[in-house]
Parts: sequence; C-alpha cells; structure tokens
Amino acid sequence: MTLPVAYRASLLDYTGDPSVDRGAVRHVDDGLLVVDGGKIVARGAAPELLPAFDGVPLVDYRGHLIVPGFIDAHIHYPQTAMIAAYGAQLLEWLENYTFPTEQRFEDEQYARASAEFFMQELFRNGTTSAVVLGTVHRQSADALASVATRAGARLILGKVLMDRHAPAALCDTAESAYDESRELIERWHGRDRLSYAITPRFAPTCSAEQLAAAARLHAEHPTTYVHTHLSENRNEIEWVHSLFPERANYTDVYDHFGLVGRRSVFAHGIHLSDGELELLARREATIAFCPTSNLFLGSGLFPYERVRAAGVSVALATDVGAGTSFSMLRTLSEAYKVLQLQGFSLSVHHGLYLATLGGAASLVLDSVIGNLEPGKEADFVVLDWDSTPLLALRSREARDFDDRLFALTMMADDRAVAHTYVAGRCAHSRK
Repeated sequence: MTLPVAYRASLLDYTGDPSVDRGAVRHVDDGLLVVDGGKIVARGAAPELLPAFDGVPLVDYRGHLIVPGFIDAHIHYPQTAMIAAYGAQLLEWLENYTFPTEQRFEDEQYARASAEFFMQELFRNGTTSAVVLGTVHRQSADALASVATRAGARLILGKVLMDRHAPAALCDTAESAYDESRELIERWHGRDRLSYAITPRFAPTCSAEQLAAAARLHAEHPTTYVHTHLSENRNEIEWVHSLFPERANYTDVYDHFGLVGRRSVFAHGIHLSDGELELLARREATIAFCPTSNLFLGSGLFPYERVRAAGVSVALATDVGAGTSFSMLRTLSEAYKVLQLQGFSLSVHHGLYLATLGGAASLVLDSVIGNLEPGKEADFVVLDWDSTPLLALRSREARDFDDRLFALTMMADDRAVAHTYVAGRCAHSRK
C-alpha cells in the first residue's frame, strides 16, 4: 500500500495544442502536484490545495519547474554505444557502424547490460516514455522489456525484422520474424506499461514476404504498433524505387502491405510527396521528427509546416544513435533551428507540447500520459532553472516566464533534470 505524496514547485503542462489554443497552456507559479498509487490525484495552486492535503508528506521543489515526462517517439537502444560515429550518410553509416554494433546483441548478457544503461540514460534526461527499436535478435527485445518492466517505464518496443541487404548474422526470415515477434507480443504486449511494435527496419531490408508477415501480425494483434523508417535519405528513396518498382512511392510500399494506420510511427519523412502526405493523413499515421540525426547524417530539413498543413500527426524524437543526444531538451533546441532555417519559428509551448502531450496523442496514449491531469500516470520531471552558471544568468535576465522557458529549452541538457519520476517513483536524481 502506498501513501500520497505532494510536490510543491512551479507546474507547466498542456491540455491541447497551444499553437491552436493558447488557453491550452497551464502554468501555476506556486503549484502542488499530489501523487498516490503511481497516479496523479490533484494538481493546482499550492495555497488552495494544501489545506485539503494537510498531513500528506510534502517534497519542496520550489525554485524548480515540474513538467510531464518527456516522450521520445523514435530511438534505437542498440546504437547507444556508437552514438555520434563520424563521417557518413545514412546507408554508409548503417554499413560501417550500425550493423557491426548490432551483431553484439546476439549475446544476452551484452543485451541486458546495454538495456540497463539505456534505461538509466533515458531517465537521466527526463524521458519516461519511448518508442524503441531493438535488433533482429529476439533477446534484444526481451532484455529491454525485462529492464523496462522492473523500472516501471512506459515503452513501445520491438525486435527488428530484416531478411535481406544486411550481414547474414543480422538477418532473420519472414517465417522466423513472424514466429519470434508473435512470441514477444504474447509475452510483453499489454504487460505492465509495455506495448509491442512490429518493427520492419525499413523497406530495403525487408522482402515482400516479410512485409506481408508483418502486416499479418498487425492484423492479428491490432492494438500493436508498427514502427519503421520512411524517406530519410534521397539515395534510400531511389533504392526503394528500384526494389519495389510496381509501387507508386515509398509510402505506398508500406500501405500496400497494410502497415500504414493509426498506430504506425514512421521516423523521418523528410522527402515526401503531396500524395504521400495525403495518404499518411488519411490513415492517421505519425511521423517522428528527428532533428539531430537529420542534421548529423546530412539527410535534410524536415518540412514541418508542410507536413502539419497536410494534417499529418508529428511527434518529436532523438533517434539515438544517429541522433547525438538522449536529451529531449537538446532535441527541441535543434528542432527550433531546423525550422528557423525554413522561415518558421517554433514557439516554446508548441515545442514542449510535442515532447509531452503531443507525443502522447500521436501514440494513442494521451488518456494515460502526457500532462499532469489527475487520473493520469505520474510521470514527471523536475527541471532546474539554474543548472549551469550561464543558464542561471539568462534565467535571471528573462523578460517573462515564456522568455525564461525558451532559454531553458535552447540551452539546457541532462544537467537541468534534477529528478525524474516514473509512475510516482523517483527513477533518477541528479545528486
């Protein structure tokens, strides 16, 4: 049996998209967040709520800001050890760095140790939910699921499907991919806070037979997710055209096999045609915007305004290890710069919405996570305005709350995360 705990700090969350409704921004300068049994039971102004919770243990975080836990919509946990590997674009980068690293996950002990480190790195950066790729090895998914269950994290995860154009040690078959994924779904999907994602690596490494097997799995288990890559690199797109000449475009390859839908998450989506965007919008699929990896691999600038205007759902993602930081704050900073280069200024509140409630809505999880609403799971982050001397100076000089918050999202990193709470439990403390 747990007892309620109250946390006193400034509170910030969203009830909707603040770019559509400024009233969706909820900021309480002196706030109280009350947690019991892993869920939020009350939030609001501290002077108003404190009498009702007299005698409840109080944790005083005044001078800090509490926000919902960050949601990373696309990340490769096996690539943690090779993050920021030098000097190649997508296809060469996979060949030179990714595939050799991922072969190590055949070793269950290595997979388990990597999963442990990965989970702590997420928490250290304030990320409490993520959509995660494993490797082709079943044990990579088992290791991460086991670690995440013990940690209480909400993850959507899956083993990669890949039966061609990769080293033999990293290839499964259409049949083995189906069988192993089905076993993993039965073991982990819907257990505790876990969901399963059927995970073709991307169309070039999956035969038609394997994509059909993935679609069969998804049809048999419709509450699972589909998680893969789409239109990241122009050479990749040309490769897809050569492998699937009968299909109209890259997105049509996935759609032909029944893999584009409400629970489909496509990383990147930089070079999409109007027709592809219309299809993704009609199917209610999500694109994961990965600014740091798009810049690092030279893939291109994500056309956010155009994608949003087409009605396509967008979530924010680090894409470690081509992405160069686990920090969603650093990712927000890079997203702002990517859009500035295209003449669009991402507001601080819309950016944080994408990293919290917007990400949850894209993943059909906004009924349980994404803001500080009573009844939702108690995933939240305590941010330190003064985590570095320069940030402390900038914070003192800020014109107002929004200016102060914008500086935080542009300058902060993992050092700004004082504490991370997962389902009401402190999973990371900077001290």
